[in-house]
Amino acid sequence: MSRAAAPVSFLYLALRARGGRKLGIRQARSSGALAEALRRESLLLLRWWTLPSWLASETRLTIKDHAALNEQLAQLLSRGVPLVEALDVTAQTVRPAARPRIERLRERVAAGASFADACAGVGGFDDVTIAVYRGAERTGDLAGAAARLGQTMRRRLALSGKAGTLMVYPVVVLSISALVAVIMLMVVVPRLGDALQAADMKLPGYSRLVMAVGSWMRGHAGLIGLLAAALLAGLLVVRRAVADLAARLARRLPLFKQVVLAQESARFFAVMGAMVRSGIPIADALGVANQAVTHPTLRAQLERLRTRLVSGGLLPVLIEEVTSLPLATRRLMIAADRSGDLESAFSTLAADLSDEVDRRASRALAALEPLLIVVMFLLIGSLLVSVLLPMLTLGGRVGR
Repeated sequence: MSRAAAPVSFLYLALRARGGRKLGIRQARSSGALAEALRRESLLLLRWWTLPSWLASETRLTIKDHAALNEQLAQLLSRGVPLVEALDVTAQTVRPAARPRIERLRERVAAGASFADACAGVGGFDDVTIAVYRGAERTGDLAGAAARLGQTMRRRLALSGKAGTLMVYPVVVLSISALVAVIMLMVVVPRLGDALQAADMKLPGYSRLVMAVGSWMRGHAGLIGLLAAALLAGLLVVRRAVADLAARLARRLPLFKQVVLAQESARFFAVMGAMVRSGIPIADALGVANQAVTHPTLRAQLERLRTRLVSGGLLPVLIEEVTSLPLATRRLMIAADRSGDLESAFSTLAADLSDEVDRRASRALAALEPLLIVVMFLLIGSLLVSVLLPMLTLGGRVGR
């Protein structure tokens, strides 16, 4: 089997079907493949330029792409559509930037590779997904596995949205508050200070300090802008480290740690449910599903459970030692193991913990709002106080 050509990044100019032109960047194996991909989107390739190799990194498949891919595959395969034809249709359901990867996946399958091996070869699929596909191919239920993975991906999207709102909301509110404070400090406060000094009015020490800072910032607006741009660029460069730091803080802060733990647990049970239903043994499923867990304590306990299970330990006894999981969750798993219905238990726990994330996130947001109001007052209210103090002094003088 010939190896598929590596993708190349193209800067292209295309003509729209209804008039007008479109300029964009797309990865493709060749200019001909680029023209064919654009033709499917009703675009006519006019010109193209090959970009340097360091820009040829292919767009990664997002969770939404994985959800659309698996849902479409499940629908088509369950109705008897051959896998190659199903992939040809499925390529149209993902984002245009991700289509070259799906097209290469189709070529590998058409050349005789198994679906799991093709996914591993083209990249963009994690070990959990590949393991589920490989187990489904052994049992002959690829359509069912795709349906379960699609449901898992939709659940992950919902969990990411709930937890993301909890993490992003304070950042957005504080950023807007800081921006308003900077504008007031650079525009409003200096002008008021100039007017009061022109009136030969004696200002309180706090007001003089704030107005001096505002005047300095206004006089060095270019420098402040450069520093802000450099800080933003630095954060973009080290964004992975910043994200890791934020994740570590979230696992320790009282308002966030229970939400993070419930989110990680829901992800773990969703993956376990998809893998066990595909015929993968519990020990093997644990080895792959543990990789989806980033919470250090929970992951360490699950790894210890798997190691001792492979060594001959009893699952009910080992489950009791996973103290990061709630007591009710552990007892439900023990009961399901005794009844031989772990598959349904994993799916039920994933759904229940997803609802738990929603409830905990709503409570955390309700608790955050008063704290954010206090912080906003400290940022903006302190500037208002520096403005109001001279006003009150002037009003007292006019009254006398």
